[in-house]
Amino acid sequence: MAKASVPAFSVLDLAPVPMGSTVGDALRNSLDLARHAEKLGFHRYWLAEHHNMPGIASAATAVAIGYVASGTSTIRVGSGGIMLPNHAPLMVAEAFGTLAALYPGRIDLGLGRAPGTDQATMRALRRYMGAVDSFAQDVVELQAWFQPATPDQAVRAVPGEGQDVPLWLLGSSTYSAQLAAALGLPFAFAAHFAPDQLMDAVTLYRRHFKPSAALASPYLMVCIGVCAAETDEEARRLASSTQQQFLALRRGRPGLLPPPVDDITQIASPAELAGLEHTFRYSAVGSPETVRGKIKAVLDLTGADELMAASQIHDHAARVRSYEILASVRRQPSV
Repeated sequence: MAKASVPAFSVLDLAPVPMGSTVGDALRNSLDLARHAEKLGFHRYWLAEHHNMPGIASAATAVAIGYVASGTSTIRVGSGGIMLPNHAPLMVAEAFGTLAALYPGRIDLGLGRAPGTDQATMRALRRYMGAVDSFAQDVVELQAWFQPATPDQAVRAVPGEGQDVPLWLLGSSTYSAQLAAALGLPFAFAAHFAPDQLMDAVTLYRRHFKPSAALASPYLMVCIGVCAAETDEEARRLASSTQQQFLALRRGRPGLLPPPVDDITQIASPAELAGLEHTFRYSAVGSPETVRGKIKAVLDLTGADELMAASQIHDHAARVRSYEILASVRRQPSV
């Protein structure tokens, strides 16, 4: 993966379920957005695994990936990510081996170390509570399942063995950055909700990277929140849906994606507002010019090879428009 003069732009879709809609509506919106993203020139389209969250429809992530891949033709589709502590590596290899067999050359497998849910739900997923501690071993095991089987191999990943499924490590701290470096894998940092260790992770990843059969040199993707509209005022109003959803999660009341409000300060305390500003400090929210400036600052800071954008917008048409604006921003030579 050589670094391009203009970094690729990609989409992270949390398959939001807006108030007043259904899970089916959310997944159909995901496919519609993926088709727009493909036409707009976005490089890849990832869906994320979350459980026990009414406002996110992509819990069965491999199924959602297959649905999106079946309705598109060129854009890469994958996971951002599969939360490996929730799954046996063999089953992940079989699922993504199936996807790769159906959509060759288009499937990515991004892996996360967090469970993507609460402890009670993790127990309901039938995984043991120490699974997070075996993440590194599970990644290596998963890599092995994708290798061609040996003649005397008793257990095989069918489908899976011999499939070209690029593995990514995802992270919001330095742990996965160091593991990605040690294994010679591409690394994606989740700055859209966990900005604090971004630069520490970037530095460690590049400093300790070891070339591998998968990757000759470091390849970094940074994910940020993006909410673009015709004016700064309208973009800030649309972004209030993300802010409200985040507040609800922090208050222990996760729910559907709420409609925007004109003034978020009326429903959040000063401490909560400070938390929102801190959490979303890398987000690009505003008019095309404002978004362009913010994205340029992030790219200049990190030197990222690729930028991924997460847009939690209540109105589907406004979400599509946000990505249209983002695509136009990328075409500007100053980005």
